[in-house]
Amino acid sequence: MHVLLGLEGSDESVKTLETTLERAEEAGDELVIGVVEKPEAARSTDEVVDLATTALEDAGIEADIHVLEGDPGSELVSLAEAEDVDQLVIGGGTRSPMGKVRLGPVTEFVLLNATMTVKLVR
Repeated sequence: MHVLLGLEGSDESVKTLETTLERAEEAGDELVIGVVEKPEAARSTDEVVDLATTALEDAGIEADIHVLEGDPGSELVSLAEAEDVDQLVIGGGTRSPMGKVRLGPVTEFVLLNATMTVKLVR
């Protein structure tokens, strides 16, 4: 399967990276990584790229890493379409006090606008 992994600097993204690499090792998925900027995130774009590069090397997986500028949701969907991926993987969603999932604006945009399967890792 050809998979686009969307990352930003949150802890959720680190978990999503780990989960996606495990799946890619098991299933032989072909990966593309899109790193988006999120100013309020714990890690900078450069830190996310370094983290992804190290994780890919440790897993023995090759993947192109794209640093995306502009609106994160639009850029991820555009890259997914340009790369003709089968699945777009993103982290996101928090729980409300009532236990319902709350989606951020980037996650919501991707879920509503992507033309391929979207996997949300929480």
